Amino acid sequence: MKIFCKLILIVCFINSIVSQAQNYPQNYFRNPLNISMQLAANFGAVRSNHFHMGLDLRTNSQENLSVLAAADGYVSRIKVERYGFGNAVYITHPNGYTTVYAHLNKYYDKLDEYVKERQYKDEKWEQDITFQPGQFPVTKGQLIALSGNTGGSAGPHLHFEIRDTKTEECLNPLLFGFAIPDNVSPIISGLYWYDRRFSTYEPGANGIAVKKTGNIYSADIVRVNSPVISFAIKAVDKANQGFNLGIYQAELLMDGKLIYGFSIDKVSYDDTRFENGCIDYTKFSRDKMSIQHLSTLPGMKLQNYSTPNLTGIITLQDEEIHNIEIVLKDVKGNTSRLTTKVQLSGAANKAIPTGNNVLQPNEAKTITTQNAEINFSKSAVYDAVNFNANEKQDADPNVISSLINLHNPYVPVHDNYTVKIKPNRKLSQEEKDKVVLLFDYGSDTDAVKGKWNGDKAEGQFNRLGTVKLVLDNSLPSVSSGWKDGALVNGASLRLKGTTKIGDIISFRAELDGKWLRFSRVKNDFVYIFDEKCPKGSGSHTLKVTTINTAGNTNTQTFTFQR
Repeated sequence: MKIFCKLILIVCFINSIVSQAQNYPQNYFRNPLNISMQLAANFGAVRSNHFHMGLDLRTNSQENLSVLAAADGYVSRIKVERYGFGNAVYITHPNGYTTVYAHLNKYYDKLDEYVKERQYKDEKWEQDITFQPGQFPVTKGQLIALSGNTGGSAGPHLHFEIRDTKTEECLNPLLFGFAIPDNVSPIISGLYWYDRRFSTYEPGANGIAVKKTGNIYSADIVRVNSPVISFAIKAVDKANQGFNLGIYQAELLMDGKLIYGFSIDKVSYDDTRFENGCIDYTKFSRDKMSIQHLSTLPGMKLQNYSTPNLTGIITLQDEEIHNIEIVLKDVKGNTSRLTTKVQLSGAANKAIPTGNNVLQPNEAKTITTQNAEINFSKSAVYDAVNFNANEKQDADPNVISSLINLHNPYVPVHDNYTVKIKPNRKLSQEEKDKVVLLFDYGSDTDAVKGKWNGDKAEGQFNRLGTVKLVLDNSLPSVSSGWKDGALVNGASLRLKGTTKIGDIISFRAELDGKWLRFSRVKNDFVYIFDEKCPKGSGSHTLKVTTINTAGNTNTQTFTFQR
């Protein structure tokens, strides 16, 4: 009876996916560009700490291509931000969907003027503005913006999303019938198995060579020394266009029976970080390899992703040879299969870590060292972690605490955890106000202003690495590309921002005493000359005030001729 019920659930899950795809309106939305749709990335592709939530459309390595409304509707929201989407437009449509267009250079004239007026009114460049249906109606094919490379973009392209207006879930745009030719099956390049008696993180992935004969992939028999294992796959989809796209659908079968499956049809931004529990995070962050688990990690709670009630965890109760088949599909139905066999061969004894420093999924935990306290929520980890926390001294005179080592950067944390650190000497109140927690992830750093809780400074982070308290009395600054008092004939003013520790968290520019709109491009600040400073307007004084993470403020004055 249990097997029958499980089969019914699987069939319902698959039928639900098929039904959703069939129910999405086909050919309702048009290509948002005037050139053919070519993908640089698809929905569900693996990114740092998130799934890719839309399509990245190529713009022939150019900026300022016309971006068009995919269907009738109205502009319901715009965003202007340093990272993320950069400049973005949201259009709400009468059929219950919202389309999103990101990394734009410029909005269409009427909307662009409105945003500019709002920025000057608020004296704030970053914006997140919502609109009523009658303010900015648009028709299908209408120009809404020019494409660009703003925000968290590594090159010119258009990021395009389709969302459910009510739930704000991002939906796979390729299920909406866009005419993108694709007759290329997913390409498999690696197979991995994991000892699941404790955790996928320890000892980690065991690689198996994959061979291809014709259209069939295979691997030699996988002999394992653990009775509890799982598999993962390294694969990409090419979709006729050469870019490495993400895998849409996967199934794992043992002895002809489905034991796991996933399909990436929809994901909310609230849940997209669960991606870290769907991949081998260690391989991704350390080795830049995208390997997706064909099993469920106990702390992975992503909805509508994997087949209900099937974990993909294999318990081998004998030393017989078992058949394994992995089936990968793209949205068009192009299919690849990998076949192999698995055999338990002399199970090795394994000591399962226990003690106060083991983090378990779905359990909150506090770990302490001599001078630090680390508080994890019950959602912190996807799989068990034998957590290593220790301290050592740092010779830098500006460092006022031990260096706290928090395991390593190659194990993911799902949400923010709190670190509290005791300084190594008594601080004045003035000094306390200049303390930041400086975090080193190995590949980059982050800094947050310390919040004092008793005798400890605390901060929140969502990655692991090393952290210490630093007394920061340094000033942020900007540097200009012209000599003071010089005649500036270019199209813009560009200021380069620098900080010793942390970031410039506040920037304000005033031209002859009035706020001037500078956009922020990574660490640069850019003003495009307009009616606020026309050619031939003579001498000008530009006053710039910056504030860094520690709260240190610096005011600088520049002069130029126009």
